[in-house]
Amino acid sequence: MKVIILGTGCPRCHDLETLVRKTLEESGRKDVVIESVDDIVQIVEYGVMSTPALIVDGKLKCFGRIPKADELRDFLK
Repeated sequence: MKVIILGTGCPRCHDLETLVRKTLEESGRKDVVIESVDDIVQIVEYGVMSTPALIVDGKLKCFGRIPKADELRDFLK
């Protein structure tokens, strides 16, 4: 699984990354690559205009907000 976190470095973007890492650790998943993208040009290339955003295996799961814990678990299954 590949997880991409799109964010410009704001506190909410860091919070999303922390939550993703915590959720993955709790699930015991070891087969995950996490990438952070903070370059605004790259973020726009994904079609995202509001951060933070989460992409899982090439699919945009959410943007402009931090997902709730149960929603994030579903995204990361």
